[in-house]
Amino acid sequence: MNSFIGWIGGKKLLRHQILEQFPEPGAFDRYIEVFGGAAWVLFSRDKHAKMEVYNDVNGQLVNLFRVVKYHPEALQKELDWILMSREQFFDAIQEVRGLTDIQRAARFFIAIQESFGMGCSSFGVRSKNIGNAVEFLRMASDRLQSVVIENVDFERLLKTYDRTGAMFYLDPPYYEAEKYYPDRFQPEDHVRLRDALANIKGKFLLSYNDCPEIRELYKDYVIQKLDRWDNLAAKTKSRRYRELLIKNY
Repeated sequence: MNSFIGWIGGKKLLRHQILEQFPEPGAFDRYIEVFGGAAWVLFSRDKHAKMEVYNDVNGQLVNLFRVVKYHPEALQKELDWILMSREQFFDAIQEVRGLTDIQRAARFFIAIQESFGMGCSSFGVRSKNIGNAVEFLRMASDRLQSVVIENVDFERLLKTYDRTGAMFYLDPPYYEAEKYYPDRFQPEDHVRLRDALANIKGKFLLSYNDCPEIRELYKDYVIQKLDRWDNLAAKTKSRRYRELLIKNY
């Protein structure tokens, strides 16, 4: 199934190629998405393992996932009569104190759905049936019922869930593209991530942009190159975007 939202750097276009690189079924008993985002890979299967974990450091995103999991009907009610509207979008991104978790989730959902490129900063001038997106929340809730939802730094998450039977999928902010993400990933965090992964007992699959710096950081691992159409490029100037899948198995 699809995710219920889009997100910066989402893996909608590459999810099937990513899944092809996963270990054989039964080779792991816990699946952890470390930089969860929209969780396109998580949603791509009915279940990856007996235990599944979604994590992101963005508190607004995690609150939305928790509300979808536990209170989908209340969230849908809060989103009644939402339209693709510039006024509603700018109302949603204004900071307001004293909101409930459900109200915050509704506003953030509107901000994502109605913004350009899921950036939550500028209105996306396009036609879109928001009602269909709201209706889909019930299905997303069903998929998340047995998923553990975390909101911690990647290093802490790796230490908490690492086992020999663990499978980590990681999709961090890409090298020199950190500024496009709402939660800033510092250049030194790329090295910190590499060092943290070097010490785990489980398996990992890592998505990155293809650049000399990342190839050098992960030169001791299996690296596979793939590419996709750059979906942010103008249709008249479409180009291929090179990415890497890096794994320790």
